[in-house]
Amino acid sequence: MSTRQLNIGIIGAGRIGRVHVETLAFRMPQAKIVAITDINRAAAVEVAARYSIPVVAETSAEIVADAKIDAVLICSSTDTHAELIVQAAGAGQHIFCEKPIALSLSAIDRALAAVQKAGVQLQIGFNRRFDANFARVRQAVATGEIGKPHLMHIVSRDPGPPPVSYTKVSGGMFCDMTIHDFDMARFLIGDEVEEIYVAGGVMVDPAIREAGDLDTALIVLRFRNGVIGTIDNSRKAVYGYDQRVEILGSEGKVETQNRYPNQATVSNGKTVYTDLPLNFFMDRYTESFAAELQSFVGAVLDGRPTEITGIDGRIPVVMAKAARKSYEEHRPVKLTEITE
Repeated sequence: MSTRQLNIGIIGAGRIGRVHVETLAFRMPQAKIVAITDINRAAAVEVAARYSIPVVAETSAEIVADAKIDAVLICSSTDTHAELIVQAAGAGQHIFCEKPIALSLSAIDRALAAVQKAGVQLQIGFNRRFDANFARVRQAVATGEIGKPHLMHIVSRDPGPPPVSYTKVSGGMFCDMTIHDFDMARFLIGDEVEEIYVAGGVMVDPAIREAGDLDTALIVLRFRNGVIGTIDNSRKAVYGYDQRVEILGSEGKVETQNRYPNQATVSNGKTVYTDLPLNFFMDRYTESFAAELQSFVGAVLDGRPTEITGIDGRIPVVMAKAARKSYEEHRPVKLTEITE
C-alpha cells in the first residue's frame, strides 16, 4: 500500500457519520479527517471536538471546494447523495457514499456519469459484504464447496421500526432496509436477479401504513442462473437484531447465525438459554464498517478499483423498485420492467 496519507472530508455528522469518523480517527493512520460539516452545525462541532477534526465547514460546498481534500465520505440524507457525488467528482475528489445513491434511476445515472467523466473512485456503503460470516458464505459458493447453489434464504429483521418521519423520506422499507439484503443476495450467489415477487403487509405499526409503507415482507427472487432466493424482512423482532443466511447447494449447505455479545449458555432445571443477539447494526457490524473503509482508502491510495462500485449501488435500487411494484400489483415483476 502507498505510504501517502489520504485527506478526507466528512459530509454528515449523524449516526453513520460518527461510526465512520471513529473508524478513521482511531483505526486508520493512513487516513486523516481534515474537515466535517452537517446541516446541524452543533452536531458537526461536537464530533469535531471529540475526534480532533481541525475544520468545521459551514456547508458541503466548502468541503468540495477544499483543494486539500482527496476524498469525501457522504453520510448525509439520501436526497443529497446524488448531487454531492456530482459535485465531488467535478472537484476531482474520490467518493465513499452511503446507500442508496438516490431514489431515482435518472439521478443515479447522472451521478455515475459524473464519476466516470472525472475518473475518480466511487464506493457505495454496502458494509455487509465485509462481514466475516457473510464473506465465508460467499467463499463456500464461489469455490464450489457446497456444489451448485439451489436455494438461498436471508433473514433480516430489525429490533424495532424507525420513526415514521424517517420512513416518509427514506424511500420506504425496500429502499432503506431491504436494499442491504438485495445487495447481499447478488453478492452471495454471484449472479443477477431477473424477477421479484413480494407478499407483504403492516403488522408492526399502523402508522407505517398511513405513511404509505409496509413493515413485514417475504420476497422471492429468481436469479438468471436458476437459483431461487427468499428474503424474510420485519421491522420488529423483539429479541434483537436478526441477521441470518442459509444457502443450499447440490453438495451441501452453508449457513451463518446471529452474533451474540458472548457465547455463554446457561442451563438450569427449567431451561437452557443464551443472552439475546447483538441489538442493532452498529454493534452487529462494527468490524465490517471498519473493513469497508479500509478497502476504500486502500483502493484510492493504491489506484485500484473499489470493491463495491456505482453499478453495485444502482442495481439494488432497481430491485427495490421492482419489489414495490410487485407488492402494489400483486404479481412477479421482472427487473427489465423498471426504467425510472
